[in-house]
Amino acid sequence: MDIEQMKKDLGGGNVFPIGEENVAFAKYFTGECYLNMLTTERVPVGLVTFAPKTINAYHVHHKGGQILMVTGGRGWYQEEGKPARELKAGDVVNIPPEVKHWHGAAKDSWFQHLAVEVPAEGASNEWLEFLPEEEYNKLP
Repeated sequence: MDIEQMKKDLGGGNVFPIGEENVAFAKYFTGECYLNMLTTERVPVGLVTFAPKTINAYHVHHKGGQILMVTGGRGWYQEEGKPARELKAGDVVNIPPEVKHWHGAAKDSWFQHLAVEVPAEGASNEWLEFLPEEEYNKLP
């Protein structure tokens, strides 16, 4: 991990520690990723930090959906069949239930967001395939 580059990309300092390397979900990410679960009570909220070029696989949040609040760096969010949306600090993405999507870092920047799991009875998360690398490489 390049700490100095990470601090520069994420805006200097972090309000929350980046947490531990996200080994439990590593198979769903293309590279280096860190997770700090800020709370698991009532409304789960995690701080997710992606190294440059790291994205997660397509996934679907069944029943509850997800909210992303970007805290630093530059990244991407894309729903299947729609254009990718560039994300930067201060952006918020409300992801409805049952929407297939992926998100992660730009090629040249660390990326960090708060991930809020919207509570719902019977909510679950389904991990799917990765965005093809050639599609990711077309992003600016």
